[in-house]
Amino acid sequence: MVARRYAKNGKKLDASSDPNCREFFFYTLTRFPDVTTANSTMIRSRAVNSIRPLASRRAWTCPACLSRRQFSSKQSANTPKQEPPDHRKLATQQELFISSIYSPGSPMFLPRGARIFNKLVDFLRKQYIRYGFEEVITPTIYKKSLWAKSGHLANYSDDMYSVTGNPKSVATDEHGCCPSEEKDPNHEEEDGEYGLKPMNCPGHCVVFASKARSYRDLPIRYADFSPLHRNEISGALSGLTRVRRFHQDDGHIFCRPSQVEEEIKRTLEFVKVVYTVLRLGVSYRLALSTRPKDHFIGTDEEWQRAEDALRRALDTSGMEWSVNEGDGAFYGPKIDIILKDSDGKEHQTATVQLDFQLPKRFELEYQAPAPEYEARGETTDDPALLADYGPVRPVMIHRAVLGSVERLMALLIENYNGKWPFWLNPRQAIILTVNTSAPVIEWAEQARNVIIGNDSQAYEDILAGRLPSPDHPLRPTGLGVDVDVSARSLGLKIREARNSGYGHILVVGDEDVKHKQVSLGKERMSPAEMRDKMLNMVDTFQ
Repeated sequence: MVARRYAKNGKKLDASSDPNCREFFFYTLTRFPDVTTANSTMIRSRAVNSIRPLASRRAWTCPACLSRRQFSSKQSANTPKQEPPDHRKLATQQELFISSIYSPGSPMFLPRGARIFNKLVDFLRKQYIRYGFEEVITPTIYKKSLWAKSGHLANYSDDMYSVTGNPKSVATDEHGCCPSEEKDPNHEEEDGEYGLKPMNCPGHCVVFASKARSYRDLPIRYADFSPLHRNEISGALSGLTRVRRFHQDDGHIFCRPSQVEEEIKRTLEFVKVVYTVLRLGVSYRLALSTRPKDHFIGTDEEWQRAEDALRRALDTSGMEWSVNEGDGAFYGPKIDIILKDSDGKEHQTATVQLDFQLPKRFELEYQAPAPEYEARGETTDDPALLADYGPVRPVMIHRAVLGSVERLMALLIENYNGKWPFWLNPRQAIILTVNTSAPVIEWAEQARNVIIGNDSQAYEDILAGRLPSPDHPLRPTGLGVDVDVSARSLGLKIREARNSGYGHILVVGDEDVKHKQVSLGKERMSPAEMRDKMLNMVDTFQ
């Protein structure tokens, strides 16, 4: 044996110093584990103890193979580069929306996609309380004369859809009870050409003009989520980022000239709050878009005054900003909030636009003392001037925080790579049953009803003609909870739930039925406690 040859040469077998000896011991211990017991006289215990840790290590690898070790940090040249997330593929996997050849550019949200959409809109609505917006609901189509008045017909008609009315003559009965009734001269014909609205600003101008306004009423802030339509060319349509029908968290502020900078500052604060909650942080940039070279309304002086006001607001914001020359709207300059998608392509989402033109075109006004000073955004203490009241033109600020909800959803899908935070997750929780016994299935359904706020007693009271009692209020939580009572193994159901992206995977078994609880990992709690835990996660945007 090799051991004897080492001994014949009269050498000490010292594994700690002799590399040949180390190789021998390593080979012996890995190939013949019994040698340390059966031939203990041949191998000194000190040598065995010094080499034993080596036997438990991974086998030696030649230098040529080092780069192929699992722990090597070097990436093989043949390894394909990982593609950036694509919201269209992820949306298909998660069943969020589909497109149809019967309505190109108009995405159809599936139930889980609608959950995300509604959560985003509900989140914005709750912020309106802090930022003073009141929601209005306005028509989808307006007569061509409105678009001519607003300037859209001359400057934006290529991007609009026209709708033609279908006039029908009303047959009159000469022998009726009112044969001499004459047609109202103020009645407008229903026929003629209409336009699907691409934006809400003209409609909000009509709302503002519907009653007399005082300087004490301003600022007035309107918000609108009604769908908009823009005639994008078919080759530019793409998933949710470029569409023909979309929803915008459209808002318009009618304010005094002296209130402009403060309103813009509050709007930029609004944007920061929303984008922080959405975990977009400071990954957006601000850009001032100035007067277009062609297709604009208003004087150079008005445009310069508006651009200066936006510049001052941007400087006050403390954020870096750039200038996009000639990229403003036809009615005024704007501040654009721009995000990058996973491909590095930039998308304009939020916007703040200053408009002196539409209030002039719609002859909007409010009553204020010292109207000349008021129009310049100045104040005076002169009692004689303050005693003189007169009409003043308000300033209009267009604002959208999410921008197109569809486009922002596309950016969020890619930003999260399909891994949604709990509060936005369309699959927030699922309850899995350990077996298919009747008590387990029944308790799983009861637990779900508690978590989602589906109180059967409240509905029984209402169906009986009574209002719900304080002990059983009708209070849906809005949490999305599914139940899987299939007869498959629990391990398979857990694995499927994880792959589907559920935020919480709850388990119900016989012990849970006995103790009236649900299991979340190692945690055990009542359905009411689980409901409160989930609602707290939603309220803190986890």
